[in-house]
Amino acid sequence: MTVEFRRALRPAAILVLIVSAAVFSQSILFSMGAILVTSETPQKADTIEVLGGDYSGNRVMKGCELVRAGFAPKAFTTGDALFYGAHESQLAIDFAGAHGCPADYFIRTDFPAVSTVSELTHLTSALRALGMHKVLLVTSPSHTARATRIFRRLAPDLEIHTVASDDPKWNNGYWWKTREGRKTWLFEIIKTGADFFGI
Repeated sequence: MTVEFRRALRPAAILVLIVSAAVFSQSILFSMGAILVTSETPQKADTIEVLGGDYSGNRVMKGCELVRAGFAPKAFTTGDALFYGAHESQLAIDFAGAHGCPADYFIRTDFPAVSTVSELTHLTSALRALGMHKVLLVTSPSHTARATRIFRRLAPDLEIHTVASDDPKWNNGYWWKTREGRKTWLFEIIKTGADFFGI
């Protein structure tokens, strides 16, 4: 191999490395988000649970869509405690009503919930008391895997199927392309680690 040929080859090799790094880094980043997502095709259930914590209304509107499509007769709304004197579960129903979803699609649950664990602890007790066994759990894509693990840990006797709502911040899995998406991924990774270590 001549010196001239090696010199000509060097820029091509650098270009190949740059292109390969770009392609593989996109795949790696997508996979880093995919580990946070567990979402299924909806199926008939006794009820739907719309988890709180989504202040854009995407989760409650997904719950509305599922009730309207006949997957369950009602959807529970839960969430944090009071915001300016109103519980998040009622605020979610009000939001859905303002966007064309009948309020009677929903069942309010106003217990205080400061985490997914406390939210699902209260909820699973309520579901058992009502004799419900099969649940569609609705939450944001990045929250689905952790919420599913917590639910199954707290209620192995109940059947759960998790359905992701829309979330523009998650950007269909391309979370790293926006600042809000990167924050969503980072916070969920931290919360996943905290749940794993029981913090």
